[in-house]
Amino acid sequence: MAAAVSRRRSKPPGSGGGTGTESAPANGHTPVLLDSVIAALDPRTGAVYVDGTLGGAGYTKALLSAADCIVWGIDRDPDAIARNSDLAAQYAGRLHLVEGRFGDMQTLLADRGLNAVDGVTLDLGVSSMQIDDPARGFAFSQDGPLDMRMEKAGQSAADLVNSVEETELADIIYAYGEERLSRRIARAIVAARAEAPIETTGRLADIVRAVATPRKRSRKRPDNKIDPATRTFQALRIQVNDELAELERGLG
Repeated sequence: MAAAVSRRRSKPPGSGGGTGTESAPANGHTPVLLDSVIAALDPRTGAVYVDGTLGGAGYTKALLSAADCIVWGIDRDPDAIARNSDLAAQYAGRLHLVEGRFGDMQTLLADRGLNAVDGVTLDLGVSSMQIDDPARGFAFSQDGPLDMRMEKAGQSAADLVNSVEETELADIIYAYGEERLSRRIARAIVAARAEAPIETTGRLADIVRAVATPRKRSRKRPDNKIDPATRTFQALRIQVNDELAELERGLG
């Protein structure tokens, strides 16, 4: 995950305005880069900021606490919007929640009469709240429906693995998961779905592990310590949510 920050009064990203970037993972409600991002944004009274990936509102809460500013919180996940309704009530008039994609922030904000902001932050990837909920289907630590959709609309991960051709599936797993065994994994998925549709995270993880678990642990390959299904799940999540194209639109 990464955080992106823009400090000057400018049009929101997507309208040609530039941004700077920093990279590090975020951790649930308290992003790892919280202090450095807030310092870069330099919150001040009357300024307007956009938290383009509201999630657990870690950045939003810090901004609102640091200065008498205004924050527009955008998130494509309706659960995130609902979860922060009490926070919006607490900061009535200063926190505005918008359901939508950060790649569309220029349009989303312009529709609400806002054409310039003082700073933008993005915390990219899937949140711990999404991962920890087995019903969302992002992870294999607990069995659940194979979904992975951040906004609960469009093609799910189950739709994807049960429909695309083997070659395309292998390409997705290789490109977005950097999985060197992508061909073998795709072949196993296609064979398994011929017997019965793949509908749960547990079954998909078992299929991948059966063909991707190394017979011997290599001291020279630290990635052998991760679950063999990790890269495949990452790739499918990125594909389902069109994450790279969304990032390009958000920073464009």
